Amino acid sequence: MTTWRDYGPPDLTAPLAAALEAFAEHGYHGTTVREIAARAGLSVPGLYHHYPSKQSLLQGLSELTMGELLERSEAALAEAGGDPLARFDALLESLLRFHMYRREQAFVGSTEIRSMDPDYREVYVGHRDRQQRMIDDAVQAGVDAGLFRTAHPEDAGRALATMCVGVSSWYRPDGPLGPDCLVERYLELARGLVGYRATA
Repeated sequence: MTTWRDYGPPDLTAPLAAALEAFAEHGYHGTTVREIAARAGLSVPGLYHHYPSKQSLLQGLSELTMGELLERSEAALAEAGGDPLARFDALLESLLRFHMYRREQAFVGSTEIRSMDPDYREVYVGHRDRQQRMIDDAVQAGVDAGLFRTAHPEDAGRALATMCVGVSSWYRPDGPLGPDCLVERYLELARGLVGYRATA
């Protein structure tokens, strides 16, 4: 990753790439280990050498997805510095770009949380909560600075997260709205949601 705005193909092993493709098409429960192995060009025993179960593939994929999301979010905040509005804009832009460029990974993560083993689900929810705290903190910082007028910062934070995550369910690279245009529009909507008020 050169900067948090730069995206190339996802850095996935052949088994994880195959699992992602199959989970996105058929869902976790609709996918067999045999199908994943075939997509990866491996035998079933060969696949099990790398990942001992279908659940381990889901967990491995989810860990990589959340790790990249959090890394990019933290990089965006670090680059933005201490200005509350700059931090808010950078964090939202990072989330939006991630859910455009990693839409399949984000979609599988958000829809297959129900399929995760309970112990790992707790870990995954912890990652998700960490991301949500970044959003909540950015909103609260804007409120504290007098930039945002929302009387409900926690609700605003949840709504912003839902808005960004939702992009992964409908965005298409060949659609009418390019990434930069989408970011511009959604930042306008995000600022409106928190009641942004420019200072003199």
